[in-house]
Amino acid sequence: MTQTKGKLNIVAVVTMCFIFAMISFVTNMAAPFGNIWKGQYEWAGMMGNMMNFAAYLFMGIPAGKMLLKVGYKKTTLIALATGFVGIVIQWLSSRTFFAGSAIYVYLLGAFVCGFCVCMLNTVVNPMLNILGGGGNRGNQLIQTGGTLNSLSGTLTPFLTGALIGTVTKKTSMADVAPLLFIAMGVFFLAFVIISMLRIPEPAAERKNVKYEHSALSFRHLKMGVVAIFFYVGIEIGIPSQLNFYLSDAGVKGAGILVNGALIGGAFAAAYWFLMMIGRFLSTLISGKVSTKAQMTTVSTVAILFVLLAIFIPKTTGLDAPKFIYNPESKTVGILVDNGMDESAAREYLANPTPEAIAPYLADLAESFDITVVKAPECTEDQAPVEEAAEEVVTEEVVPQEIVPAQEDSKAKVCEKELPAVIAQKLQDSQQTPKIPLSIIFLILCGLCTSVMWGGIYNLSVEGLGKYTEQASGLFMTMVVGGGIMPLIQDFLAKGLGYMASYWLVIAMIAYILFFALAGSKNVNKDIPV
Repeated sequence: MTQTKGKLNIVAVVTMCFIFAMISFVTNMAAPFGNIWKGQYEWAGMMGNMMNFAAYLFMGIPAGKMLLKVGYKKTTLIALATGFVGIVIQWLSSRTFFAGSAIYVYLLGAFVCGFCVCMLNTVVNPMLNILGGGGNRGNQLIQTGGTLNSLSGTLTPFLTGALIGTVTKKTSMADVAPLLFIAMGVFFLAFVIISMLRIPEPAAERKNVKYEHSALSFRHLKMGVVAIFFYVGIEIGIPSQLNFYLSDAGVKGAGILVNGALIGGAFAAAYWFLMMIGRFLSTLISGKVSTKAQMTTVSTVAILFVLLAIFIPKTTGLDAPKFIYNPESKTVGILVDNGMDESAAREYLANPTPEAIAPYLADLAESFDITVVKAPECTEDQAPVEEAAEEVVTEEVVPQEIVPAQEDSKAKVCEKELPAVIAQKLQDSQQTPKIPLSIIFLILCGLCTSVMWGGIYNLSVEGLGKYTEQASGLFMTMVVGGGIMPLIQDFLAKGLGYMASYWLVIAMIAYILFFALAGSKNVNKDIPV
């Protein structure tokens, strides 16, 4: 009998960890999708994320009651079906027949997906804590599930950024349709698998239990739900503003002209990757190092990292990746498109010479809209390409932005000058922006935030007994902070600047540090559980 129970627990743990990964997969699509809508609607950058988390406000407590009424398994299946519908609605926003109201269709889909992840979160956290027997062991299982959660969170913004590439006015939800189809498939497959599994139902034993008090009678739970409100704002806010900062090619942003969304997505993915590493390490030490000690350490270090990110000058940084393959960038892409071997193209751009591109001159001239003038028509005072291009540049030149030439304009260049002109054009077109060093410290915060979710939950529900399901519902309600606080941070970023908005993050981390040191102590041990 013991052996069967052990197998059942292993199946339950694996199932809950898979659900943990799905939560992150759905949640982390919202912020990078904001890059798509931000170009069309200035206010829409964080609204998808806001709608996703706003659902927690409405669904948190009902989801906790669902655990008691229909059980963990049925709640999970209802959540998966809801998530499938939400992804379908988001995909419909890419269809042309919704062109005039596409943003509102997308926001509706994000809201529906929020109901899904709220229900899944309500299931997975108490289940893993119960399966681990609470205490440090319960925290260890939550961190194990969190490791897969972070792995999924790592892949989502990276894949989204790769599909978007460079954000333009033409970028739309159709560009990320493959990711939405993957999400639909995952939800469908998960529904089928979980419907065939046996999942423990610890809440079933409590259907007839009388509750003398509310879960909010416990002081450490009340302080914990505030901590989780701030934590989710921190977890989402750090990589989201980081992504927006790197995707912004203007003066306020990082100034990356080509593939800013791809680079931003890659660095946001690095943040989630470090969260995965941190949670994995926490699973190894949680049986020996107390949750309180872990929370105190990571909160202190996170404050230090964010302070460094704020005060390090923007001009201090690392070179961004050069020669990213993209035909629109007029670098490696344009050379490869015109027949040059990619390795030769990279070598040429590292040390451009007219001789290296001699076989490709005609095609390259056409790519740059250059008309080649041959002798005897060509004269010594033939206008160079740079002077001819001045006539087609708009009067107001935005710093660090490429101004496209008019379609009917073609620069005229003497045939003998063509190799030098092409070489110069290719050299000038290379994008070598600086990745601000501050970004590195924001990414390192992923190591710190990695253990906060499990730590806060574990400390908050310690000793609650039959009030655990109620507490889980309250927790899920306060996850709405992941929508509210990043939205407030986004407003601060627009008014004060991206880095200045991180003062809000410092204030929230400071509260979590206080909770770890003092607020997590259970002072209501006299209440029967």
